[in-house]
Amino acid sequence: MTLKDLLVGFGTQVRSIWLVGLHAFQKRETQMYPEEPVYLPPRYRGRIVLTRDPDGEERCVACNLCAVACPVGCISLQKAEHEDGRWYPEFFRINFSRCIFCGLCEEACPTTAIQLTPDFEMGEWRRQDLVYEKDDLLISGPGKYPDYNFYRKSGMAIAGKDKGEADNEAKPINVKDLLP
Repeated sequence: MTLKDLLVGFGTQVRSIWLVGLHAFQKRETQMYPEEPVYLPPRYRGRIVLTRDPDGEERCVACNLCAVACPVGCISLQKAEHEDGRWYPEFFRINFSRCIFCGLCEEACPTTAIQLTPDFEMGEWRRQDLVYEKDDLLISGPGKYPDYNFYRKSGMAIAGKDKGEADNEAKPINVKDLLP
């Protein structure tokens, strides 16, 4: 080992100690998570929830578009029908251990029933606990769109009533009347 190698090694050690000393007295970047809130961007996609319409009914009409749009296939549901002709999911299941929170299910939903919230605390001890059923996903409020009611806007025929004749339903628009 030459004197030059010793001086280079010594210089490297001194430089390393100097950098450690500089960083030791600077403000820390670590956030103390439970005590300090975490900043989430406005479009953060977190926990998936099922919402209700302003009347308190489920918004989901079990159209299965969310399950088809999901790239990993973590959504499964079964359609059933009320006496008045409205569809609803008999069961609705999301496996959050497979979900990649891409938001495609929210975009595909025609009734805005599926919405992604800014909640990210979903840690569980067992993998089976990450499979959420409809009761776990359904919230009591309308979510991001409080005034939207799919059956009012869609003009669907329900239980022997023609389009636009159901209670509190808008009449269908004739698009030919809109032409000049």
